[in-house]
Amino acid sequence: MNSTKQAAAIRIGTRTIGDTQPCYVIAEVGNNHNGDFDQAIALVDAAVAAGADCAKFQMRKLDEVYRASSLSGKDDDLAVEYTLDLLRRFELTTEQQRGIADYCASKGMQYLCTPWDAASVAALEDFGVQAYKVASADLTNLPLLAKLAATGKALIVSTGMSTTDEIKTAAGFLDDRAASYVLLHCQSTYPAALHNIHLRFMETLREIHPFVGYSGHERGIAVSIGAVALGAVVVERHITLDREMEGPDHAASLEPEEFKALVSGIREIEAARGEKLAERALSQGELINRENLAKSLVAARDIAPGTVISDADVAVKSPGQGLSPLKMPALIGKRIARKMSADDYFFQSDLHEGTVQARRYRFDRPWGVPVRYHDTERFLEICQPDIIEFHLSYSDMERDPAAYLSGTYDLGFVVHAPELFAGSKLMDLATPDESLRRYSLEQTQAVIDITRGLKKFFPSTKRPPIVANIGGFTMDEPLPPEEKAERYRIFAASLKELDMEGVELIPQTMAPFPWHFGGQRHQNIFIFPHESAAFCTEHDLRMCVDISHTKLAANHFGFDFAEGLAQLGPHIAHLHFGDAKGLDGEGLQVGEGEIDFDEVGALLRKHAPGASFIPEIWQGHKNMGEGFWTALERLEGRV
Repeated sequence: MNSTKQAAAIRIGTRTIGDTQPCYVIAEVGNNHNGDFDQAIALVDAAVAAGADCAKFQMRKLDEVYRASSLSGKDDDLAVEYTLDLLRRFELTTEQQRGIADYCASKGMQYLCTPWDAASVAALEDFGVQAYKVASADLTNLPLLAKLAATGKALIVSTGMSTTDEIKTAAGFLDDRAASYVLLHCQSTYPAALHNIHLRFMETLREIHPFVGYSGHERGIAVSIGAVALGAVVVERHITLDREMEGPDHAASLEPEEFKALVSGIREIEAARGEKLAERALSQGELINRENLAKSLVAARDIAPGTVISDADVAVKSPGQGLSPLKMPALIGKRIARKMSADDYFFQSDLHEGTVQARRYRFDRPWGVPVRYHDTERFLEICQPDIIEFHLSYSDMERDPAAYLSGTYDLGFVVHAPELFAGSKLMDLATPDESLRRYSLEQTQAVIDITRGLKKFFPSTKRPPIVANIGGFTMDEPLPPEEKAERYRIFAASLKELDMEGVELIPQTMAPFPWHFGGQRHQNIFIFPHESAAFCTEHDLRMCVDISHTKLAANHFGFDFAEGLAQLGPHIAHLHFGDAKGLDGEGLQVGEGEIDFDEVGALLRKHAPGASFIPEIWQGHKNMGEGFWTALERLEGRV
């Protein structure tokens, strides 16, 4: 037997168990109900509240499990006498177990049970149970294993108190009967000492059988969570209402809040464990921090066109928005084709690799590019957009646009309000923090006033839109529905306090995990299309739909992306186009993610035919907007 052995998929109810599936978490009630049916029901409720996948009980017929002489108390030691005394007092009847199984079903909780004898198997078969747990004490009980394998149900088999050879023998016995099973590593002491657990024995078990889990009896939850990091597909822990109660298992059990923390920790580990990657992918937060903190190759002095680059022409400086210092050997000796000033970035195109050049693009809707004040003129020189979108930083709000803009322009414009302001304050018009909300209102009003002032440069734009990330984010976890509704209500109140004469505030659709200061948060509003559409209808608003954000939200929450765009369509004033992948791969270059832009184009032609757009590509402005021109090339004829 070895790890290359193939095994059929294991199913318990609606759940599949395996390496690519969420860990199956068993709340082992066992005999922790102490023979009290109502306490057993309370433990089921605790398991449901904790997020466990199943509540597991035990069933035994003492006259089948123990010798008659043991039951009589004549010839066994005190430990057996003590155990039998507890079992007699703490056993539930078969009908009580049936009642618990029915209660579990009513709560959407899987009922499992450990049968200790053949009569209990027969009784549980009458319940219609969908899987069985095999206690460590019965790993070597081949007649019982045969009886259980014959049911065709999945088996979860603990391996405590057994040698490696015994485990191999039992696994071979089950394999010969084509049983579907999981082996659980287990240290059968209550509670178990940490130095006796040897979690990495799971690696040895995986050489015996592909599906391996962990049944823990240690204090606390760290070891059980660690088992998941090591690949446990099942975790079993005892649950109790009170660790101080009488009975052998309570001391090694978790109370309800601890069990809830266990499940939460397991789910966090699963999310963080990810996949074994052949190539390390940078997260969105890392990309942000790399741009800000990493190093680039820059011109050490003014460089004339035609110069052959030498070491003296190159310096390494932050931020990391140009050619990587790893490319230094490739850059030295290249003839530069352009004029450079000291501190200008070198780019990939300076290695004589092709770059996309701007041109006049043709679309059936107004199109444009994102700009800052300082690069507006040079972008307008190399392309002829229908609109431009000013992306304001908080420092731009102190600048005079007239220092950068000359005359008037026969095109439309959009303003994108800053998300971050001086003092590391994030705009949030939906926060219950009144001081932050008031600050956000002041800053938003300042953006509105700036937008009104820009109208003199763009006389054909009567009511310019202001794209705003409204806020409504939280640091550690998403809000429950009632608190999320309150954030919408607060934003509605904020709208009434803004003087928006001559402009239009258009909230932007948001990704589920916004990146602030290079770290992840949770977004709560303007994520779900039906909620956004309903809010726009109620408050007579239009929106900026960020295609990348909406795709990420669809990926995370499982709603239909195309249906969502159709719902948003009548409310779309403006669009941001970027590709998306996974849960936080936002603003990717068109064609490098998961979005079908032909489908998007068809939907938008039907539901939002007049809405303008810009390409919103991560660091698309670099190298004179190379990322924007690439996106526009790929979008032309499609949207």
